[in-house]
Amino acid sequence: MWEDVDLEAGTLQARRTLSNGTFAASKTAKSHRNVKSAANALETLKHHRKRQLDERERMANLWQEHGLVFVTGIGTPINRHNLNCRFFKPLLKHAGLPDIRFHELRHICATLLLSKGVHAKFVQELLGNATIAVTLDTYSYVLPGMGNHAADAMEDALS
Repeated sequence: MWEDVDLEAGTLQARRTLSNGTFAASKTAKSHRNVKSAANALETLKHHRKRQLDERERMANLWQEHGLVFVTGIGTPINRHNLNCRFFKPLLKHAGLPDIRFHELRHICATLLLSKGVHAKFVQELLGNATIAVTLDTYSYVLPGMGNHAADAMEDALS
């Protein structure tokens, strides 16, 4: 929801989940978190917000305000099946990417961050996982080239 987005501070709050069309508080205290947004994502959100406000004004009486960041053309919540079939899957195909489930983006995020040297504990907090074991066992994978990085790190440590 837009109330969870601070465009000035560049942060997002994860406080709730959407299940069967209803918002509820996140499952655990660990699930509640503030996330610092990447600069390019923040700029995209600012542009999206302006475009959404213009759309709301243009649609006038048809617009249904729910305070959501991503909505249909009249402000209503996006059906997850429509999101997947009409937008996510075609976007993957257009970009030449493998056919994955939307939830796998969590796995990809964790793996990319860990491969870039982001501390595993921070990745755990970012994802809202209860334990570091869940983060490392469920959301990370061994990528090609990781062995070279480990060998280089060992060489540096022993030099």
